[in-house]
Amino acid sequence: MQSRNGALGIFLILLLFASGAILSARLLFGDRVPGLTHDRVAVLPITGIIESERQFVKDLDSFREDPSVKAFVVEIRSPGGGVGASQAIHGELERLRREDERPVIAWIGDVGASGGYYVALPADSIFALPGSITGSIGVIMQFPNAEELFRKVGVELEVVKSGRLKDIGSPVRELTEQERMVLQELVDDVWNQFVEAVMQGRDLDRPRVEDLADGRIFSGERALDMGLIDRLGTLQDALDTAGEMAGLGPHPRTIRPTRQRIGLLDLLLGGIEESRLASWIGPVSAGTASTPRLRYEWP
Repeated sequence: MQSRNGALGIFLILLLFASGAILSARLLFGDRVPGLTHDRVAVLPITGIIESERQFVKDLDSFREDPSVKAFVVEIRSPGGGVGASQAIHGELERLRREDERPVIAWIGDVGASGGYYVALPADSIFALPGSITGSIGVIMQFPNAEELFRKVGVELEVVKSGRLKDIGSPVRELTEQERMVLQELVDDVWNQFVEAVMQGRDLDRPRVEDLADGRIFSGERALDMGLIDRLGTLQDALDTAGEMAGLGPHPRTIRPTRQRIGLLDLLLGGIEESRLASWIGPVSAGTASTPRLRYEWP
């Protein structure tokens, strides 16, 4: 009896030691404990208006360094956003495809339009729901003209500038014909960049893409007919395909980015990175700003 109790005590001590070791490893390595982490698919969400690429790139780089990640699924629920941020995410996914053999699948939820569609283009395969809203291949720049309002309230803005186009897009006066031509050339140039990205990503010729690139939106089912996506399916279908491509089989384990909680003390002290704050309260659309900005955004 005493021998049995001694053996039980040793077993409990070993169990406690093993549990402590695992807990310490998780604290040290997070969700990537060597020898204990199963192979899995990383899910990278792109949600809401795309205003910054920083958090996405940070998450992508983290997963790229994780040997347990065998495939990537980009989960898109976005109407697009800023041209720069959309192009930056697109570029990072292109680099991933170029430098890494792991499969990349893009899935479009309720909406993946304009910049939301642009970021899907580098993927090995693009999935969407039959009723997803996608497409909207185009560029928009808009800003208010408050000249009449300023005149009514008796406010006049004095401008000293180095050249006649320096205050182009000013909200206190109408555009001149020359300014309108300059901005139209800029929009056409960035539109052409979108067209070329679709040509490359979807292996379509220019006349075909230009015919679709008038800003119109498509359902997922129509986008499939047009060659803009590859398959109709749910997020689970996309995960299953990624798992099969990576040799994990259907219903693979998944990992998502972790988000650090923001407390009241963080808000009061102001010690919050912009990307963390945006992930907590959602990005603020730059469409409300008076400064003109190029947008891959619908509507």
